Amino acid sequence: MSKRSQNTVLSQIDQVLKGRCACYVLITCTEPSKEGKMQVEMNYEGDDDLAAYLVANAGQVFDERASQANFSQ
Repeated sequence: MSKRSQNTVLSQIDQVLKGRCACYVLITCTEPSKEGKMQVEMNYEGDDDLAAYLVANAGQVFDERASQANFSQ
């Protein structure tokens, strides 16, 4: 995605969420290359500490899901 397209998408997301939330975090990545590398970008709006809190808690959710999946096998 070009930088201009990315800015347009971010602007649209910001308009949709404006007034509905205190903060949001958007993490995107490209398709993996033949070497398995991908470009990961993170954008957020709102307080830095709140964005960090959201990311940390999202990680915990994924860890819990993985743990539950392993337990049920």
